[in-house]
Amino acid sequence: MTSAGRFAPSPSGELHVGNLRTAILAWLFARSGGRRFLLRVEDLDRARAGAEAEQLRDLAAIGVSWDGGVVRQTEREHLYDGAIAELTAAGLTYECFCTRREIQEAPSAPHAPLGAYPGTCRNLSGAEREAKRAARPPAVRLRSTVAEATVWDVLHGSYTGVVDDFVLRRNDGVTAYNLAVVVDDAAQGIDQVVRGDDLLPSTPRQAYLASLLNMPVPEYAHVPLVLNADGARLAKRDGAVTLADLALAGVGADQVRDTLLDSLGLPPGRLGDVLAAFDPAALPREPWVWPGVPGAHKGAHPGTGLRAGTDSRGA
Repeated sequence: MTSAGRFAPSPSGELHVGNLRTAILAWLFARSGGRRFLLRVEDLDRARAGAEAEQLRDLAAIGVSWDGGVVRQTEREHLYDGAIAELTAAGLTYECFCTRREIQEAPSAPHAPLGAYPGTCRNLSGAEREAKRAARPPAVRLRSTVAEATVWDVLHGSYTGVVDDFVLRRNDGVTAYNLAVVVDDAAQGIDQVVRGDDLLPSTPRQAYLASLLNMPVPEYAHVPLVLNADGARLAKRDGAVTLADLALAGVGADQVRDTLLDSLGLPPGRLGDVLAAFDPAALPREPWVWPGVPGAHKGAHPGTGLRAGTDSRGA
């Protein structure tokens, strides 16, 4: 299987310009390295009707293309079941009956990192587990044998983070992100993961889990987020931040693409034509503030406007 990169949005709504910037970066990283580029819809949770179609439309509009068909996590439960069964057979899982509130109020385990699961249900007896099952269904947690792990990131270098007994399957039966993403990346031959740097803290958990499952650990590149004028993470409430909203303000997809490329220190144009100028080492390391579109949407932050460009037909 040839190597690949990917973009994996959750279909909870339209993509905003921060999501689109990350998608462009993932595409540039993959294509510049001769990799395939895959699209995976992470729809195990938070799916909204029609959102997937909107996201695919917007990615195509800015010139992000992908190889093969779209993969959806809801079609891959058998892979997650197999991984959990393998870990369970090796004695590396246990049932957890804790509520979120109980975890927040529980005293931390001695020497445990801040925020780590304290291990409340780790050593329950069979009788205790049976009694708790009568009250609520269990989640499945990993029985970790380490407290932290270190990964290498193209943009951040060496990064060490917490590895606790994290959830593999929630008590409602939904596979947790940290398991699904590891299994999916390995199954799809993805050896490069480019995503927002808000996900960097969870990466050591995923790398450790991959090692337990004898799956390869991909190359990571966690890219800076896009922020609003207040320095907060960009969201729909910040005004015209989706292609649909920007189109209503007279801003075409090509203009949005070129503005995002400019924020990365890259020339305007079709993504294929930009590849020659792409250098991961030259990428900005700090978050980028979306300039906004003056008057485009009530509540939008004023800004310097977008790079001039043509209409969206040539994306």
